[in-house]
Amino acid sequence: MNTIKAILTGHTRGLGAALASHMLSRGIAVLGVSRTRSNTPALPLLQEVELDLANAAALGEWLGTETLARFVDGAHTVLLINNAGMLQPVGAIEGQDVNAIGHSVSLNVAAPLMLSAAVAAASPAAADRRIVHISSGAARNAYPGWSIYCATKAALDHHARAVALDNNRALRICSVAPGVVDTDMQAEIRGMGLEHFPLREKFEELKRNGQLSTPADAARKVLDYALSDTFGDTPVVDVRDLS
Repeated sequence: MNTIKAILTGHTRGLGAALASHMLSRGIAVLGVSRTRSNTPALPLLQEVELDLANAAALGEWLGTETLARFVDGAHTVLLINNAGMLQPVGAIEGQDVNAIGHSVSLNVAAPLMLSAAVAAASPAAADRRIVHISSGAARNAYPGWSIYCATKAALDHHARAVALDNNRALRICSVAPGVVDTDMQAEIRGMGLEHFPLREKFEELKRNGQLSTPADAARKVLDYALSDTFGDTPVVDVRDLS
């Protein structure tokens, strides 16, 4: 029997909550890591850790414990989904708060890379290890006002490309763009001033025309791909390009 255990960041809202729901419904044990716990009743397959992933020191301290090793013990497949992320700071470079930049880079880049290395090291007995970075079209296309978000998501794409070159047969990795998903982040985008994000009207139009994916649908596509035989054949994909 192929026992799957998953570590998921940002599991309490939006795409993360939908991913958690899909995995739990499939009988996959989930270790959710987020700043807060979910509001759902206690579930036997769900373990939760309250942790500010933007705090690299706190994350490093937690990764130094045996929590990960104990969780993945006995799994045939270990799946890490680096979903947590943030859009801010938004706007022209001269108006960006330097501390907000550090916070964003820590959450969007340092945390996924730290978790990836830790999960790979904590699961040597697993025959199949898979790492999913939740990326974005912003990793591949530059947007005005989004220099930090674009740069941090591009970093995840390139990390996946480089790790894939290590040719570890027991470890697959892919940076996956889930499409444009109707989450709190999209609402945040539509609420921005045009002076900070000149392309806001494009995203407003996507909402008006019903062109946003639901979190449940995007989560299903991401998870189906993450558990497929073709996962990791290429290190960077967009779910909208998958057949």
